[in-house]
Amino acid sequence: MTRPACRPLSFSARPGWLVAAAFALSLAACSTPETLGFDDGYPKPTDYPINGIDVSKYQGTIDWNAVARSGVKFAWIKATEGGDHLDERFQANWQGAKMAGVARGAYHFMYWCRPPIEEATWFEQNVPVDADALPPVLDVEPTPDSRTCRRHLERNQTIADMRVVLEEMERHFGKRPIIYTNLQFYNAILAGGAFADYPIWVRSTKHNPAMKYSDRDWQFWQYQANGVVPGIDGEVDRNVFYGDQKQWQAFLDRPPRAQQAAAVAPQSAPAPAAPPAAIDDAAADQVGDPN
Repeated sequence: MTRPACRPLSFSARPGWLVAAAFALSLAACSTPETLGFDDGYPKPTDYPINGIDVSKYQGTIDWNAVARSGVKFAWIKATEGGDHLDERFQANWQGAKMAGVARGAYHFMYWCRPPIEEATWFEQNVPVDADALPPVLDVEPTPDSRTCRRHLERNQTIADMRVVLEEMERHFGKRPIIYTNLQFYNAILAGGAFADYPIWVRSTKHNPAMKYSDRDWQFWQYQANGVVPGIDGEVDRNVFYGDQKQWQAFLDRPPRAQQAAAVAPQSAPAPAAPPAAIDDAAADQVGDPN
């Protein structure tokens, strides 16, 4: 497919590190993010200098050295799902990313028809405890199309199940987990302050998260499902970290149990302009495994 020609980014009203980051990315990687049509008045993915991906078996064999050379700084790697599924590419991706110098963390996809402690235990059995790894991630989404688990997610019980897994992850790995979610699950279960003391990684493929997750500061933003990254055949999810290089290093260096959602958006973040009328894009933020 022919890609649109690169166009200069507008740097008006962009403070400090956002200007430098956007300029560098417009030169080095002007392939797609700035042409995705994100809303005027809010920072775009190209405004954040720390870029990453999330991967699973669907990306096949990955050339992690090529990924690292392309500027990718972090990768979330699918490890497990439910209480008995191990992603077949997890070990290869886990080792390959580390050898290439890409910061990586493992994620568990929650299956809502199994005791939560069994899921946490399965994740622990398959993911090494590594001081250099990013915090573990609990991926929580509704699964209405599941062939084996069509459970209706009631808020109080869902929060209780999540708490079991999150607390066990933190106990085992010594790092406060990150919650990944999409808009549908967020509005139904997490909006209003649930797990506000945990970092959150959100999916939003049409808008800056400030438009759709307005009452929650985010740490990571999954902004594209069909990204192209050297070293990966086919499409891959692309993500950004909320912060500059110094803040990213602080995130990596912070004592494990201090990595909490209290470490929220940097003070230097731009204050967004008045948002345009909200658009209901729950359908665009698709339900299912991030891959």
